[in-house]
Amino acid sequence: MKKIKFLIAFILLSHFVAEAQKKTYTDSIQKFQDKYVKEHGVVEGKDKALLHFFPVNEQFRFTARFERIYSSAWFNMETSGKIKKPYRIYGVLNFTLKDTVLKLNVYQSQQLMATKEYADHLFVPFTDKTSGDESYDNGRYIDLLEGDLKGETYTIDFNKAYNPYCAYVSNVYNCPVPPKENDLPVFIRAGEMKYGKAH
Repeated sequence: MKKIKFLIAFILLSHFVAEAQKKTYTDSIQKFQDKYVKEHGVVEGKDKALLHFFPVNEQFRFTARFERIYSSAWFNMETSGKIKKPYRIYGVLNFTLKDTVLKLNVYQSQQLMATKEYADHLFVPFTDKTSGDESYDNGRYIDLLEGDLKGETYTIDFNKAYNPYCAYVSNVYNCPVPPKENDLPVFIRAGEMKYGKAH
């Protein structure tokens, strides 16, 4: 009888711990999004109410296997404007969503490498099956730093995916357009939605 009571107590405790962790994670993403909206560099004032996000979903937070790519050639990435920008593949993130094996290239900017403030900046531009409908047509971005990729794994969190500035103002910025290699054949319903898109 004591063993049964202990087992029940253990199960209940595990459930409460899991719920607490889930709440803490959701709160952390909500703080991230609130800060993003507050400090947005383009959308101001009452227009901030037009910034929307998919509901926080930890299903779209993955522990990915990171593969470093050395001596990758520089290439000109297409942008939303006329100016192409030089990038190279820094590495590849490999992960699985349910039964679908996925991978995303991590890119490094030649221009940012020359700056002191953003020399270690990397980014993952991507499109998915929500692009053009629920999310911005030309895809979304996730930022990271070289220091984040020191090991063999990296936790990529699509709840932190955001829109490029071109999603709000056209004919002003030259925003990198995700290469076709970073088009995910799945619905990533996490992160920022299309500007003005209601839940």
